[in-house]
Order: sequence, then C-alpha cells, then structure tokens
Amino acid sequence: MSRIRRSGVVGIVRAGDPDTAREKATRLQDAGLPVLEISLTTPGALEVIRAAAARQVGIVGAGTVLNSRQATQVIEAGAQVVVTPAFDGEVLQVAVENDVACIPGCLTPTEMLNAMRLGAHAVKIFPAHLWSPEALAGLLEAMPELVCVPTGGVSPSSAPAWIQAGAAAVGVGSSLTSVGDTRTVVDSLLGSIAAVRSSG
Repeated sequence: MSRIRRSGVVGIVRAGDPDTAREKATRLQDAGLPVLEISLTTPGALEVIRAAAARQVGIVGAGTVLNSRQATQVIEAGAQVVVTPAFDGEVLQVAVENDVACIPGCLTPTEMLNAMRLGAHAVKIFPAHLWSPEALAGLLEAMPELVCVPTGGVSPSSAPAWIQAGAAAVGVGSSLTSVGDTRTVVDSLLGSIAAVRSSG
C-alpha cells in the first residue's frame, strides 16, 4: 500500500482479448506508471497478469476478483494486489493469508469502515461517479482512518481533485489506456498529483 500511495494512481487494464490487454499493460509500464490492475473481465486475464508480473516493473494487481478461488488464482499468477468490486470476506482472507494487499469495493461509509476493520488495506470507492471529492473530504473528516481509492468515472483531469480531498490513490481506466501518447498522459497525471500533494 505504501507504493500505491506514493504512486497515487492505479492504472486499470481491461480489454476484449488477451493480446490487447498485454499491449495496454506494457504501454502503461513503459510509460512509468508504477501500479497496474488487470481486470478479470479480460479474457485470458491470468496470463496477462503473469506476463506483466514477469517484467518486474512496478506492482501488478488483479481487479474484478469475485470469490476466493479467483483470489487464489490471481495470487498464484503473480498479483500483488487483489481488488474487488464489492466486499467479500473470503477474498480478503485469502489475500491476508498470502500477504497480499486487498482493496475491496465499497459504496457506503458503513461498508468502508467494516472492510477496514476486517483487515482491508484500503477501500475502493466504487463507483466513484456516485460520490464527489467534496463528499470524500467530508467523510474523511469524520473517519480519517479510512484509506480510500476512488474508482469508476475517475479521469486524469479529475484525479487531482480526489487526491486533494484525501484519497490515497485513484483508479483510472480507459482514459489512460485508450490514448495514443500514453507516456505524455501518464507523466502529466503523475505530475499533477505530485503538485497537489506538495501544495497541501
């Protein structure tokens, strides 16, 4: 989690076939993005995770993990972070037993607090477009112990506002992987997050 916090961004890779997913993951790694999440909605996602992890460039995680069997599979494939769209205690247990960070998806403050109390390393506010940076800032005033990663509807342009509101990091998907000049977009995003943090 310390490396995810330092990065401030989790680049989400989702594609209709494994070759496209591998190409997207490689582009993001080569552009200097320190943390990737390969969604299990991608066909052949386990092989994509293996390939990305084998490059030993930054952190490679798995997203859309729905049950303990999938959690075990992605960890065996090399995932260092397990991300879920909703909280599942069995998934969290597998991650904790394997010393792998787990970031479950939550929508309400009650879900977030319960997940953190049960051992989640952070919570994914999902879908983030149902929240706002202002709402997150208010939540963290009341519950500063929460470690939040807003995901779903977050773009490079909106990411700094989430970080300024107190998010540990943000999850950004297609707006990173569908651009032509990935390196420029990644550099700009990481730079804007660093600027927000230094000004705070």
